Amino acid sequence: MADSATSTNPLPRHVAVIMDGNGRWARERGEDRVFGHANGVDSVRAVVRAAGELGVEYLTLYAFSTENWSRPKEEINALMELLVSSLAGEVDELIAQGVRLRSVGALDSLPEACREALGDVEARTAVCTGLTLILALSYSGRWEITEAVRDIVRSGMAADDIDEDTLRNCMGLPDVPDPELLIRTSGEQRLSNFLLWQLAYSELHFTPVMWPDFREDHFRAAVHEFRGRERRFGRTGEQLRHAQNAGN
Repeated sequence: MADSATSTNPLPRHVAVIMDGNGRWARERGEDRVFGHANGVDSVRAVVRAAGELGVEYLTLYAFSTENWSRPKEEINALMELLVSSLAGEVDELIAQGVRLRSVGALDSLPEACREALGDVEARTAVCTGLTLILALSYSGRWEITEAVRDIVRSGMAADDIDEDTLRNCMGLPDVPDPELLIRTSGEQRLSNFLLWQLAYSELHFTPVMWPDFREDHFRAAVHEFRGRERRFGRTGEQLRHAQNAGN
């Protein structure tokens, strides 16, 4: 990790991750996609541990998109079972590390067992004050923006009273700062409908490493590379310094 004397940017408060490559990783080993998803759980543990050790405040993982519902039923069922078992198996370790779990997405579309497991872990970790781990489940950026607009329309607010803050406050987790850094694994270089509003000024880091192989050193390297970038935002230097220092 870069030291403060040579870093342009402070440590990112919020890092978002698109966990990509599970299926390809499994196929390369002659296994089905679920094998890749199961091995990806080790990567989640590693990244949560690394983020907490570095002092990152928020870590959002793109765990299941709205588009993923179109996958084969057998794969979806296996993913939902993996989610339930992982939540149950990791809750004690999350508490030990001081990690609070939150979630965002169309959670009502998840199976009841998933909602119950998610609610249980969120409740048990609510008192934790370290890293906040956010799972994006049955989520898409377009869905979130559409839901926010619907809420505004239902409120009857006049058009001239609507600004960016209005929309932000109708998002899934309006109290969470925007990610400064997005990491996507497996070599793909697109957002895939993830946090479209929140990633407007985020730095993007793409790595060829597939998600089941992604570990602490890869996460630290992405943060190190981020800290060496010059973030401009299309603003003056004074505005940039103010944006970088906000919340510190």
